[in-house]
Amino acid sequence: MLLTVINPNTTESMTATIGRAAAAVVSPGTTVRAVTPATGPASIESHYDEALAVPGLLAEIAAGEEAGSDGYVIACFGDPGLDAARELARGPVVGIAEAAMRTASYLGRGFSVVTTLGRTVGRAQDLAEHYGAARFCRGVRACAIPVLELEDPASGARERITEECRRAVAEDGSDAIVLGCAGMADLCAHISAAVGVPVVDGVAAATRTVESLVALGLRTGDRGEFARPPAKPYTGLLRHFRLGVADRC
Repeated sequence: MLLTVINPNTTESMTATIGRAAAAVVSPGTTVRAVTPATGPASIESHYDEALAVPGLLAEIAAGEEAGSDGYVIACFGDPGLDAARELARGPVVGIAEAAMRTASYLGRGFSVVTTLGRTVGRAQDLAEHYGAARFCRGVRACAIPVLELEDPASGARERITEECRRAVAEDGSDAIVLGCAGMADLCAHISAAVGVPVVDGVAAATRTVESLVALGLRTGDRGEFARPPAKPYTGLLRHFRLGVADRC
């Protein structure tokens, strides 16, 4: 089985972290292909960033189809381009926010999301509502840490995130923590040991979810909303995304 894990931002070192987290949880015989788009923002911290990340992400879906990928993970907690990717891919596509929230809902009465910047809190709350997980979500907390600082040992990000998770358990009464950024994927075990509750990394949760769907022979239904996009011309910078290029093969 071949799974493509897409980091929608263009920071290669973060893709490497994401790839390691995904590869650590797959079964023998499953290969993880972690990829970075050729175009897009260095990090995704706004609606603007998210919108401009989608074309590069969809290009990687198209490349994955050519490479014979069986399924896909979108490794950004905003789940950018998820619905569009599901229109294009033959196999299942899962975003890390959806997978993490659904996984955390199995682990107790409620969970808290701990994310990076305060401006992303509303997006996480919207996704919890969209995925039917709002009744489990007891809080969304930000650490005021820019995404790229997660990779800087001098930033103190690890300690600040751990402390916010500890406050979430104490103040929100949560039974589990969801890490609200793919760049936090390597902190899961450390934080869980420190705060004493299960900590869910969306990269690992989404990877195992996709692997399970493929093993069950399941894929996104292609009738109605998720049918193949209608043929039409695209112009300018998007001319290469016309039907037949970024489409199911």
